[in-house]
Amino acid sequence: MPRSVVPALDDILDIPQPVLDQGFVTVIDYMGDDAAVPAAARLSYQKGTRKVSTDKGLIDYLMRHRHTSPFEMCEIKLHIRLPIFVARQWIRHRMANVNEMSGRYSELPREFYIPEPEHIAEQSASNKQGRGQPLSAGDQERFRARMTDAGHAAFDLYDEMLEANVARELSRVVLPLSTYTEMFWKIDLHNLLHFLALRMDSHAQYEIRAYADVIGDIVSRWVPDVWDAFARYRRNAVLLSAPAMDAVRAVLAKGAEDAPAALEAELEARGLSKREIREVMEKLV
Repeated sequence: MPRSVVPALDDILDIPQPVLDQGFVTVIDYMGDDAAVPAAARLSYQKGTRKVSTDKGLIDYLMRHRHTSPFEMCEIKLHIRLPIFVARQWIRHRMANVNEMSGRYSELPREFYIPEPEHIAEQSASNKQGRGQPLSAGDQERFRARMTDAGHAAFDLYDEMLEANVARELSRVVLPLSTYTEMFWKIDLHNLLHFLALRMDSHAQYEIRAYADVIGDIVSRWVPDVWDAFARYRRNAVLLSAPAMDAVRAVLAKGAEDAPAALEAELEARGLSKREIREVMEKLV
């Protein structure tokens, strides 16, 4: 079977997409495209099942109903340069193949992350793992300068230890978490979308969110129909708990007699298909 070609993605193949101050994401290779997802689904359904009329309609259906295996038929391999502290968050997403640059075998270049002033902020009062209000401009610049000095001081010691023939595996321990590392990351589309759903969220740390935003743009070029379905049914959707659903049903029941009809009309006006409208109404009314 010939390799799928996606012109919008081939335009940036092997071209680093910048992230943060010295990081990047580069598409090395990919397999599959929008057409691969419905093709896999139809192979699963075979004869005797109802066929969704279009590829896009089937992609929407699969995304809406969390039928995930057809999305696993597409894969992408990325070359990523990122700070070590971001890589440690990243590696928690275990459904991928990873090969990271080794500080035991290689000398690490003098590259470390310094946040832009607006991202140097105080501890959030409402989020134990997040940032709150930005510090004053003076404090931002003061801490940026000290972070830069600390990074260079750490690399000065690292270089001194290497020159003294201290083992690389030991010399590297003096380097900060802001040091840049590099990795190849190969992942299927289903697990990639799960990564993006979490890491593009406003609650994610800014630095990993910056990478997720760039990867999201890459995915939108690669599989635009899947990306559209992901945006509508995952990223910008809300999952209601059972009590919340009961509350919505109660409000509809207490409203005007034509409330369900009005809701159905609103759904239609927003471009939902007849099948999707029927699914929503069955859940709510």
